[in-house]
Amino acid sequence: MAFDNLSEKLQNIFKGLRGKGRLTEADVKAALKEVKMALLEADVNFKVVKNFIASVQERAVGQDVLNSLTPGQTVIKIVNEEMVNLLGSTAVELQLLPSNNITLIMMCGLQGAGKTTTVAKLAGKLKSKGRNPLLVACDIYRPAAIEQLKINGDKQGVAVFSMGDKHKPLNIAKAALEHASKNGFNVVILDTAGRLHVDETMMEELEEIKSNLKVHQTILVVDAMTGQDAVNVSQSFNDKLGIDGVILTKLDGDTRGGAALSIRAVTGRPILYAGMGEKLSDLEPFYPDRMASRILGMGDILTLIDKAQAEFDENKAREMERKIKKAEFDYNDFLDQMNQVKKMGGISDMLSMLPGMGKQLKDVEIDENAMGRTEAIIYSMTKKERSNPDIINLPRKKRIAAGAGVDISDVNALVKQFDQMKKMMKQMSGMMGGKAGKRGKFKMPFGF
Repeated sequence: MAFDNLSEKLQNIFKGLRGKGRLTEADVKAALKEVKMALLEADVNFKVVKNFIASVQERAVGQDVLNSLTPGQTVIKIVNEEMVNLLGSTAVELQLLPSNNITLIMMCGLQGAGKTTTVAKLAGKLKSKGRNPLLVACDIYRPAAIEQLKINGDKQGVAVFSMGDKHKPLNIAKAALEHASKNGFNVVILDTAGRLHVDETMMEELEEIKSNLKVHQTILVVDAMTGQDAVNVSQSFNDKLGIDGVILTKLDGDTRGGAALSIRAVTGRPILYAGMGEKLSDLEPFYPDRMASRILGMGDILTLIDKAQAEFDENKAREMERKIKKAEFDYNDFLDQMNQVKKMGGISDMLSMLPGMGKQLKDVEIDENAMGRTEAIIYSMTKKERSNPDIINLPRKKRIAAGAGVDISDVNALVKQFDQMKKMMKQMSGMMGGKAGKRGKFKMPFGF
């Protein structure tokens, strides 16, 4: 994640604070000086850092804090609260008109920020919430931009309106609105053209659309990996065009991440979503409290739960519970559970959201490809073998290994792991005394 380096530095600073039974004003100031350097190195805007440190220091050097039984913990709590304020306090949702009206959203940004992909991701989110979005290809300059939008729209099952590259973007947008009105679309999303940098031509084109059409939401897409440049771009677009919100892309990248901590404070505009991966489903609502928690190394259990619940199938869970109780778990069930983990972003992504895991995972190589090998082995089994794991003998293992293109030792390792899981599940079922499922509907994928 973008904040791994910052998170590690902050955790080390806080470790020093926790280790002291009592804190002096000098201790707090010294720690905050280190926090200030860590934030600046993460490319957080200088003025933002200055105001942030001043706010924390004002609250942290009071006698109530220094004389408390856990002063270190109290200072950390203050840092967390001020970081949440910095990021925007509360999550802000994209503002849409009632579904019997058409909401016009104009997406803008520079080339390379991932705007066209983000447009499709957003459309997929809105579709999952019961809206009927229409994507509009208004980028008539970038080669293959229209085709890219069509491909991504098709993957999301969302319609794309295009008039090619010979018409003005304003005229394309007008025609798209007319098409939407006649065909029952209630959200129209314009994928406008970007440039390599902010220039007058791009701004004039966007202003022409805004001055001639009722644009309900102007959303800027910025690349988190560009750090302070992302903040400068956001400020320029807001000053010249007026934006309603920001979507940060590539927040999963190996970058300093200062943009997320600066944009709200500099522009006064909220971050609506964060792009956390390459897949079209990897667009998460931006929750300031959860992001602050991740930055400070406290994990993000709520987002992990949201991801699990989004993939949750109550009927399958009930059937799995029945199989666990009767020890009928087979390779088909194993495959189902693996697919659920993949839908949630993979093992690394899940583990990174657990409190304290970010630092521990730093030097640990998690082989996500192992899932692919496991799938290949299971798919090389016959239906009978998948449903009856006990019949898999040595000749069958050899055939399975050959079919999957792996060594027989890989098949043996999977069989051993599967047998251990089955035993563990049987033990868990016994310990729960048949009361599993009464603890609430949420269930994590098996094994995690």
